[in-house]
Amino acid sequence: MMKNKSYIGITFIILVFGIIFVPKIINRLSNGTVVQNDRLNVKGGEKDSGLYTLGVAPKFTLINQDGVTVNQDFYKGKVYVLEFFFSTCPSICPIMNKNLVEVQKQFAGQRDFGVASITINPEYDTPAVLKNHKKELGITSENWNFLTGDKDYIHKLSNDGFKLFAGQNQEAAGGFEHSGNYALIDKDGNIRCRVDETGNPIMYYSGLNYADTDGMEEDPQGKYKPGVDALKEDIKKLLDE
Repeated sequence: MMKNKSYIGITFIILVFGIIFVPKIINRLSNGTVVQNDRLNVKGGEKDSGLYTLGVAPKFTLINQDGVTVNQDFYKGKVYVLEFFFSTCPSICPIMNKNLVEVQKQFAGQRDFGVASITINPEYDTPAVLKNHKKELGITSENWNFLTGDKDYIHKLSNDGFKLFAGQNQEAAGGFEHSGNYALIDKDGNIRCRVDETGNPIMYYSGLNYADTDGMEEDPQGKYKPGVDALKEDIKKLLDE
């Protein structure tokens, strides 16, 4: 009797499995998607550019170099690059700013291109300091904002919002440390990127290299990641979308 109940139970499980999953398998076979991952489809979210959509960029409200309140709506309808930096940085920030100046020059005639540079040391980087910093870099674009505000708010925006590391460290050069990467945002406010050789999104673009044959930089682990050349290529793709 117990064996009969076991057989009935197993038969019931097989029947339920067949009802639920077999039609899905048949559908995938007919559509050629039998090996597709349900949770991460790298091609899902791509548009004409072929770039991956990571999701909507975090909202922000900050003050620019002219003392004007700026939020994400300023960049609506624009492709823009976002970085975290500070004006007294003695290490990577000058490289990142210089590279972005070269990027901005290439798209100088594009009114739908912009840059957002957010200081992680707002206690020093007041609007007046940032205005002078922008002038020293020779930037005249109205679409390039140098932004300041509350330090805790900015660090949270960087670390929790954009997932670009920023923090205060008295042992670091200049008293702060932060990511050397840029975020690329499209006209609809989505963070976009290309995918690597294995089909995974690279997330962000290195701001610490400019030109080499492939527009790639070798990191300490010996892996290559897209840099400024790749960023320029992908900005153009998004502007053309």
